Amino acid sequence: MTETQSHEVVVLGAGVSGIYQIKRLVDLGIDAIVLEGDEDLGGTWYRNRYPGARFDSESYTYGYSFSKEVLDEWHWKERFSSQPENLRYLNFVVDKFDLRRHMRFDSFVDRMAWDEGERLWHLGLANGATYTARFVVSGIGVLSVPTPPRYPGMDDFAGDAFHTYWWPKQPVPLAGRRVGVIGTGATGIQVIAEIADKVGQLTVFQRRPNWSTPLNNSPISEEEMDDIRSRYDEIFAQCAVSPNSFEHVPDPRGFWNVTPEQRRALWSELYAKPGFALLAANFPEIFLDEAANREVSAYIGERIRQRVSDPEIAEKLIPQDHGFGMQRLPLETRYFEAYNRDNVHLVDLSLTPIERITNRGIQTSAAHHDLDVIVYATGFDAVTGAFDRMEIRGVEGQTLRDTWRDNASTYLGLLAHGFPNFLMVAGPQSVSGSTNFPRAIERGVDWVTGLIQHALDHGLTRLEAEAEAEREWVEEVVRAHERLLARRSQGWFTGYNSNVEGHQAGTVRYQAYFGGGPKYAARIVQVATDGYRGIDLR
Repeated sequence: MTETQSHEVVVLGAGVSGIYQIKRLVDLGIDAIVLEGDEDLGGTWYRNRYPGARFDSESYTYGYSFSKEVLDEWHWKERFSSQPENLRYLNFVVDKFDLRRHMRFDSFVDRMAWDEGERLWHLGLANGATYTARFVVSGIGVLSVPTPPRYPGMDDFAGDAFHTYWWPKQPVPLAGRRVGVIGTGATGIQVIAEIADKVGQLTVFQRRPNWSTPLNNSPISEEEMDDIRSRYDEIFAQCAVSPNSFEHVPDPRGFWNVTPEQRRALWSELYAKPGFALLAANFPEIFLDEAANREVSAYIGERIRQRVSDPEIAEKLIPQDHGFGMQRLPLETRYFEAYNRDNVHLVDLSLTPIERITNRGIQTSAAHHDLDVIVYATGFDAVTGAFDRMEIRGVEGQTLRDTWRDNASTYLGLLAHGFPNFLMVAGPQSVSGSTNFPRAIERGVDWVTGLIQHALDHGLTRLEAEAEAEREWVEEVVRAHERLLARRSQGWFTGYNSNVEGHQAGTVRYQAYFGGGPKYAARIVQVATDGYRGIDLR
């Protein structure tokens, strides 16, 4: 048996969060290490290798802001960078700061337990190794546990089949093959649009349609990249005041203060702009006022009808069960035009559900579809799923999985009562699920690092969220969520119509804070300024 290794801080995950977290810790001279379950770094950008995988945040707002050298040296090639380039970027950052030596790969933590007497976490790995740490910081991602469907016969299929998260590293032959894609969320839409003209036949099995608007991607020239570099301070300052932490800010005029013609003119302008402009630079009322949301939804429905040749297919692609912006908005590149191709076929599973997977393809209630490849674009056990995969035992042996069975409960999305010295970057009930992810990550890492440094400077060995402070924060999370039209959305950030085993459908899981990035940032800064109010420091 190998000897237990001890460190002041163990960071879980070598993705976007873990990379910045270990950088901050080693810069301060703190004894820290990263444990990563995969065989290399990158997190979501290591795993999601499926065709079409790319940022839907503008590349230069997604990258790290902490290093002027990195900002000056890295050239984003596209406005919305693809997975291979994103992985190269993360490796570039890690290599530049020699961070790989602080990382251990193939090191999945499957259990950890708090020892109150020692005030240490004891961690056990799937590979048999053991560690102890004064502090554990999770950077395990909000979308890192895929949820394959549970159809009978899935093991019988003779062709290639995989969830998009587990897309093989080696190229998957698609030319001339019959491919089936199950799911039309953000991932499914990217895959479908990318492979429609590369396969023999493409059959899309749509469980329920999602609103989707154009990505409007484009190359970034040397001249434009030079201009972006000169404006980085301005760009990040704009992200800091944007509710969603993008460059885009809401239209301040007020939905009902302008004419319907003026509203349509704005929407046409935003529809042609890159990224989440139509979502984030729209009128705030579309998220709060049912009449306003119906109007913008009708407009986008018109745009879909203009792009799909077959009126019957177009109607099947327009959501009827939720309005625009009520769920995570996928962005697309010629997705709707894919259905104008002779080799692309849409199967509406609400009318003809899948009965089973066979050795030759998919059997629905209406027909058998012969396939060579099945792609499961069926989403993730979002936000809490990565925590549930581990057995995390806190004070008196309570498990985090059981504590969060019905709903997460955190203080600021950063700590959880009953689990001392366990700090979360992009944890449940932070803004990681509701804003531009890396902007939230940097804010969270800086705060967590400050708390750890405070503890070390003052000889503190135990940090725990106070129960009352946690309760008050959860109430604030609920209030911010319940004021939105999306409060009963079937999106992954609520789990309302959950397809996750163990989660009860029809019950809201309050997994993200929807009060906006600026308000959240001000709150956690004030907590730190007040001597980490709401945290029991010993």
